[in-house]
Amino acid sequence: MEDFPIPVEGAYAVSAPAPGSGPGHWAGAPSASIAHDGSLLVAYRVRTPDRRGSSLVLAHSDDRGRLTAVAALEKERFGAESLERPALVRLEGGWRLYVSCATPNSKHWRIDVVEASDPAGLARAEPRTIFPGTNLVGVKDPVVRRAGDAWEAWICCHPLGEPGEEDRMTTAYATSRDGLEWDWQGTALSGRAGSWDARGARVTAVLDDGRAAYDGRAGREENFSERTGIALPKGRRGRLVQAGDAPVSNARYLDVVARPGGGWFLFFEMPRPDGSHDLCFESK
Repeated sequence: MEDFPIPVEGAYAVSAPAPGSGPGHWAGAPSASIAHDGSLLVAYRVRTPDRRGSSLVLAHSDDRGRLTAVAALEKERFGAESLERPALVRLEGGWRLYVSCATPNSKHWRIDVVEASDPAGLARAEPRTIFPGTNLVGVKDPVVRRAGDAWEAWICCHPLGEPGEEDRMTTAYATSRDGLEWDWQGTALSGRAGSWDARGARVTAVLDDGRAAYDGRAGREENFSERTGIALPKGRRGRLVQAGDAPVSNARYLDVVARPGGGWFLFFEMPRPDGSHDLCFESK
């Protein structure tokens, strides 16, 4: 656990500041990937109190986390009340973006996908739903990885059967041959009663060796204030178990990308004292 790449206070930079001051002004929920030319691409969510989950921004990043925006996907394009954490995946001939979409006037979430030959084209691509969820479970915040010719995903699941309790969360594991048609493989990680992650566990990054970062919270009052923990592979592929009894960072939505030549790029969402959240970056 000691060598897992986690944010260090004072070592990271703000890549995209919060769009305003105070609670509900957020930039973050990032997903990053190395482009075909070796450059770094990141997708992240922007939110304000009056425009919940308003858009996803795609941007090129240099090795210091400085961003150049190339596209924006507005929530209206998906018929969504809000957008949340995407998953950005490089294909042989382009890009695929998995998008978390809130169903209007409900607590339900689904995941759509768009594809394009270049990042800017994702803003014009036609979305299609690939993880619809059900009337009892909302699905969002995917982590999607390619493993050779196979695909795997860790999906945050919210139970919808009890009004007022929909913020609870577990992470499920799914597999696919093409990244579009998926088979559910059961629960990968869930919270622990009486622990700092009792209310739920949401996987946010998975390394090649199976170790993972996840968001946890103790109770309902910590919704939107999750902290980062570390989980280790255990048993069947995709299954995880928490490492340690405390969070390792105040960041949420940590994504970790292997840096060409060695090391790591980290993107994550970090709260400010006023309740706003910045998109932050660190290179290790």
